Amino acid sequence: MSVLDRFRLDGKVAVVTGASAGLGVAFAKALAEAGADVALGARRVERLEDTKAVVEAAGRKAVAVRADVAEPADCQALVDAALAAFGRVDVLVNNAGVGTAYPATRETPEQFRQVIDVNLNGCYWMAQACGRVMKPGSSIINISSVLGLTTAGLPQAAYSASKAGLIGLTRDLAQQWGARRGIRVNALAPGFFASEMTDQYKPGYLEAQIPRVLLGRSGDPEELAAALIFLASDAGSYTTGQVLTVDGGFTAT
Repeated sequence: MSVLDRFRLDGKVAVVTGASAGLGVAFAKALAEAGADVALGARRVERLEDTKAVVEAAGRKAVAVRADVAEPADCQALVDAALAAFGRVDVLVNNAGVGTAYPATRETPEQFRQVIDVNLNGCYWMAQACGRVMKPGSSIINISSVLGLTTAGLPQAAYSASKAGLIGLTRDLAQQWGARRGIRVNALAPGFFASEMTDQYKPGYLEAQIPRVLLGRSGDPEELAAALIFLASDAGSYTTGQVLTVDGGFTAT
């Protein structure tokens, strides 16, 4: 096997949550281009049809399922759909997430819990459902954030806590499932990439953060998707329990 062959996902099946827009679409496209069939989950099922078309345009098969990852039953239903359509699950991309920016003295319990329920709890429910059926050599990639490692000028207690918690969850599942089950678990910590979340930033915010980015620019979603393929494929077969930061040098400053 050549080094480039190690990045192939031919014959593999991936599950991607939050696949209706933004980075979820980029991840699904990259997985399909690497050779995987893809089960797509999101709350906005009508938009999943567009992502399904992207996967199919890359020559792979896809199934789209409405799933709110905050609901364990929805997580199980997504995995069941993947098994029914493709017979296996080899890769999980825990991408579903929500972001808020409320000052800590004014954030309500409901607002805080909503973020934790999706960004942290939802990743756990998805990992549980996939972990029960994954075979040795499988890979789970949790999409964390640089805001799980540092701060960036906004009041984001819930979001930052959820993403830091996801890093802890990644490490624990890696040690639980590594030698015993042969499942690798890693996290990606993106910096600033175009998404629906960045579209919600106030004018001027993103520009104010760029001086902290050593490469002097925001990232392209395809650059993050390339890192994801490394972790999903045999190219990353000796990598587990790690946080791969893809941020243009933001956390180095």
